[in-house]
Amino acid sequence: MGFTKAETAQFDTRGYLVKAGLLSEAALRPLILALGDIVEEGALRLHGEGKLSSPYAGEGFETRLAHIYKESEEAGEAVLAMIMGRGGGQFNGEAMLELLRNADLVDCVSDLIGPDIVGASAYRIRPKLPGHTRTEVPWHQDSGYFLPHCDRHLIVTCWIPLVDTTVENGCLHVIPGVHKDGVFRHYTGGHGGYLEIPGEELPENRPVPLEMKRGDVLFMTNLTPHASFVNHSGIVRWSIDLRYQSMDAPNNSEEDPETYTPERDPVTMACYPSEADFVIRDSNHPEREVTTPEAFRELRDRYHDAKPYNPGRGWTRLKDRKPS
Repeated sequence: MGFTKAETAQFDTRGYLVKAGLLSEAALRPLILALGDIVEEGALRLHGEGKLSSPYAGEGFETRLAHIYKESEEAGEAVLAMIMGRGGGQFNGEAMLELLRNADLVDCVSDLIGPDIVGASAYRIRPKLPGHTRTEVPWHQDSGYFLPHCDRHLIVTCWIPLVDTTVENGCLHVIPGVHKDGVFRHYTGGHGGYLEIPGEELPENRPVPLEMKRGDVLFMTNLTPHASFVNHSGIVRWSIDLRYQSMDAPNNSEEDPETYTPERDPVTMACYPSEADFVIRDSNHPEREVTTPEAFRELRDRYHDAKPYNPGRGWTRLKDRKPS
């Protein structure tokens, strides 16, 4: 499918583009079912332990976790932990790899960064619960989390709603047209424990709320400020964000995680060394591509178990910020 010239121009000018209807129900269904199975496992276990009055088996993907959390915040947090472990990148099942390698999605990414593509390590699953302030994500740029020598590289975020998203249920907001101004100052310990650009330090451009349908995909640069706010609806606003980079950008796709130590020069490191990068497309050496769920799981687990060193960017804590 790919991008048209007009779409590429919008991405370059505004720092983002929504591609409507890019992903079919068939493409999204395996991941939705897999996430539903995790909720099912947690609900049945917690009901069996007497921590829930019901497993809420009659509820669907959009509502089951919301009912669990409404009855018991403790039970809801337990199920969230099953989904969002490792910072949100815990789930490394076959359905995740299938979506990461989806041809329609990767063809669009290829139009932005070229034919040889690495899956950037920090993909995330985000179930935003009704009224759950901890799953609000404050204003930030993805590069705030990456090492500074990667700022000159385009790392494409694909933000994908698994339900229709609205302002009411916490859709993504972006600030257009400032992605060529570099990385703004971020602070650690922001809302929900995330990095945060405080409101008074944001650029003056008006934020844009992006209401999207399931199947739409938002493509965004790593320098595009974005945020999502509280979910005021009765459903769970499920979404995922996947990231891709050129083979030329620093990555750890064929590195031993044990080599990431405090003694290593940070400029030799992958952009986000905490987790495993993986080859999606390699036109010269297709054998390097991660194509099987077994290889994907082994790679992700190996990096998680090794806990490679990540020097970060040394941002100041929000509570230590000096008034401007």
